[in-house]
Amino acid sequence: MLDKWFGLSGKCALVVGASQGLGREIALALAQAGADVAGAARHQEKLEGLAQEIGALGRRALSLPMDVTQEEQVVAMARQLAEAWSRVDILVYSAGTLRAKPTLDSTLADWYQTLDINLTGAFLVCREVGRLMRQQGGGRIILISSAFGDRVLPQVLPYVVSKGGLQQMVRNLAFEWARYGIRVNGVAPGYFHTEMPGPALADPATREAILRRIPLRRVGQPPEIGPLIVYLAAPASDFMTGEVIRIDGGQSYCTV
Repeated sequence: MLDKWFGLSGKCALVVGASQGLGREIALALAQAGADVAGAARHQEKLEGLAQEIGALGRRALSLPMDVTQEEQVVAMARQLAEAWSRVDILVYSAGTLRAKPTLDSTLADWYQTLDINLTGAFLVCREVGRLMRQQGGGRIILISSAFGDRVLPQVLPYVVSKGGLQQMVRNLAFEWARYGIRVNGVAPGYFHTEMPGPALADPATREAILRRIPLRRVGQPPEIGPLIVYLAAPASDFMTGEVIRIDGGQSYCTV
């Protein structure tokens, strides 16, 4: 019964930003659910290590080194994936960056660097993979936004703007591509034990301030995001598109 609704056997998945953090956990979760997984990121050595772990699970693995800010590399990646596996059933875009700096001290380069990775890269990958999914008659796209995509988080203006843009991308693509059988949803994580919030969580005072705003009084563990991604990638969510699901320990609803 569960395999019918949550199994991904025979499916081909692409995880962008798979070399570390939540992206890596997502790639492993999809493989554990039965999918073959291609990982894309800039760090080839980390991708190859991930591919070995996926292979050990009995799944096919593919490493696709690329820079999401370079259009020609994104196009080449999609072509390579199509040639290797003929199709892609699941796309998860988890590439992202964050640079904390007061807005008055920020440069145009700071702005572009964040938006190019977090938002423009998502557009490029969705466009290229979306073309493949349209040709094959459908697919699943999952964009990793942030619990702060529609909330205030001082000193990271480009980050929250980019994540808010991702949430709007989810809604618009879901509407536009439903006719092709492509379902588009998003996940908005709060604080997780990953590289990105590492410096903030390592500072005792900052960590305590963060935990006070999380009703569950802890941050997330990376493996906890995997089952949610599998749900969105599996038949269990067939009647779902255009949604952004929070996974943040209740922080988004805490006003104290």
